[in-house]
Amino acid sequence: MISLFMRLCKFNFGNFEEPEFRKFLRMGMIFMIIVGSYWTLRPLKDAIFIDFVGKLYLPYAKTVSVLLLLPLVAFYTKLVGKYPKEKVLVMLPVFYGISILAFAGIVFLFQSHTCDNAIISCIVGYIWYFFVESFGSIVIALFWAFAADVTDPKTAKRGFPLIYALGQFGGVILPYSVGGLPSRIGLTTDALSMLILGCLVVLIIPLVRRFFAVTPKELLVSFDHGEVKQEKEEKKGKKPGFTEGLKLLFSHKYLISIFAANFIFEFIVTIFDFSFKLAASDMYSGVALSNYLSLYGSSVNMVSLLCLLLGVSNVTKFLGIGAALAAMPIILGAALLGFMSMDSLNFLFALMVGSKAINYALNGPSLKQLYIPTTKDVHFKAQAWIETFGSRASKEAGSLVNMVMKPLQTAFGEVAGKAHFLTLGGAIGFPLVVLWFVVAIYLGKTFKGAVAENRVVC
Repeated sequence: MISLFMRLCKFNFGNFEEPEFRKFLRMGMIFMIIVGSYWTLRPLKDAIFIDFVGKLYLPYAKTVSVLLLLPLVAFYTKLVGKYPKEKVLVMLPVFYGISILAFAGIVFLFQSHTCDNAIISCIVGYIWYFFVESFGSIVIALFWAFAADVTDPKTAKRGFPLIYALGQFGGVILPYSVGGLPSRIGLTTDALSMLILGCLVVLIIPLVRRFFAVTPKELLVSFDHGEVKQEKEEKKGKKPGFTEGLKLLFSHKYLISIFAANFIFEFIVTIFDFSFKLAASDMYSGVALSNYLSLYGSSVNMVSLLCLLLGVSNVTKFLGIGAALAAMPIILGAALLGFMSMDSLNFLFALMVGSKAINYALNGPSLKQLYIPTTKDVHFKAQAWIETFGSRASKEAGSLVNMVMKPLQTAFGEVAGKAHFLTLGGAIGFPLVVLWFVVAIYLGKTFKGAVAENRVVC
């Protein structure tokens, strides 16, 4: 069975040795649950927040989330500095799994109208929104830090896209099957979906333990220079503080450029996303909205998986990281032009699915590989800041732009106000796309040189 699967994956991902292939399958299973759970939580995050607080407050929720993520990332960097990676990969699923189960009970009380306190409902909505955002920031960043720490650059080129493909498979199955389940069986609350998700997140723990138990030690190797550097620092007795990742981020233009690539994509897509969620909430509400947004989540991952299976990752393999990175600003620039020209729920659905899918299929694996020729401190500390504030802070910046829509519509009317909003989005977005293209070229050249010379970038 394994041999057959290896042959099927040969075209898309390249040749593997069987032990190496088994390693990436195990990592892919872990990532499948992480991605599937997160993409099921995301629609529930928006649907429950809109139900508990209101759709026009979505930009404010993103703002609160970014502010609260600051101390959370500080805590995370302390955690990975104090405990072994395999232990943290167990600790976080325990926390998030139990917390999701607790939220299931709370959400049931409010959506079944057992409790109708508007103030508490609002507070729960904001806490739930932040909780899901933190899962996406911390757990996914931790997984890729771990992946970069146990993989060398040569095998990462074929192994990381395979991990992504398995992750997208989880993102295809779980959102619609779990997130949309209450609506399809006639329930009026999302509690059942959350109960299932809590159990799935806890399932990560035995998978992580099995990975370390059965994977050969010689396959758990990374870029040697980073390992040597960390060992030297540990011998000197240095204990990195929680701000070390932030200092590393701003100490090298390579890391700042990775930050910029994350930032610009999420900034533009946040503007797309807000318009999409407003249009969806005008047509659906309650568990019906959860079902629709879950369909969107599954669709994103379905298109991403198809891209990977059709060999999109071969752009990286044959043309290099630089070509893959440079393609994204060109694609998103075309999407921005379409966003400014067309306005319907179906078009926004297709726009969001396409933008997210190509990011996960092409841009994501490329960006993750950029961390390979870096030190362990960059893997586990700077990457957390980049993933969180390259993504979350950009969502905050995009939310600030989204907050302008309501005042513009109040001043100029609904139609003219939205036209002004779209013009503003284009005036900011297109220059950022050009900057992103320049940054992508630099990152591709620097990565290629570092790997060829067997040296760390930073």
